[in-house]
Amino acid sequence: MKIGIPGGLLYCKYEPFIKTFFNEMGVDVEYSVKSNKEILDLGIRSCVDEACLPMKLFHGHTVKLQKTCDYTVTPRIMKCEFGESICPKFQGLPELVSGGTGKSNQIFTEPLYINNQRKLKKGLKKSCRLIGVSDRKMEKAFCSALENQRNTSFGLNERDYRYKVFLAGHPYNIYDSFANMNLLQKLHDLDVGVITEERVSRYEKTEALTGLIKRPYWLFFINNFAPAMVLIKRKEIDGIIYISSFCCGTDSVIIEMIKNRSKGFPFLVLKLDEQTGEAGYNTRIEAFREVLN
Repeated sequence: MKIGIPGGLLYCKYEPFIKTFFNEMGVDVEYSVKSNKEILDLGIRSCVDEACLPMKLFHGHTVKLQKTCDYTVTPRIMKCEFGESICPKFQGLPELVSGGTGKSNQIFTEPLYINNQRKLKKGLKKSCRLIGVSDRKMEKAFCSALENQRNTSFGLNERDYRYKVFLAGHPYNIYDSFANMNLLQKLHDLDVGVITEERVSRYEKTEALTGLIKRPYWLFFINNFAPAMVLIKRKEIDGIIYISSFCCGTDSVIIEMIKNRSKGFPFLVLKLDEQTGEAGYNTRIEAFREVLN
């Protein structure tokens, strides 16, 4: 039995946990390759038209793995590390994928509450029993995976460039070089470095949220709005680039909040969709570099 693990959505954030967990259990696993045109085309054909680019890429990764694997992992994330909510499509991801691909061979579809270690272990244990892994082996793998996740450093803070910008957006847009058309390399070629939200502490993010009408409950709001305010106050950045997926509802609110609070600070929004033409994209990045100048 071979299990396929798609490399889309929040895989980039939880890769240390995922790889340690499955390797420790000795399960036969196939990880998907990096996103590419073939995977995008597969995703477009199998996903609903209204979905964002990251969802279509996840479908593409799944369809490709279904050709060689008996089962594919499709996580149902309900809550994140600190209890914040996430896009509803994550909570209905197994149904979205099975409806689009026409196959119901998804596993590890139990609700995952990442903010609650007991609930998280319970959800994973139930799925592991279905593939013949003992509770003892699963618990040992779970502890090792948690430790590896905690000890792994995330994020970018590049210093050896003339300018530095806060690169905001969902992590799967920032770290998928195919989805963002190799944005990091384009910025480096223009002598622009980046810093990402992981390099701003949780305490600083919480402090930056004071003064709002009420505490936000979206993970991506906290991880984009708050660091932007912190880094502007520190005078650590020269501008902000927000990578957003076309038709993302949460991004539309976050972007306007950052614009309103940053008061004319250099700010560029790059919208990503399944169109792969780079001419206009490159022009906007080059124009923003002139603004920084």
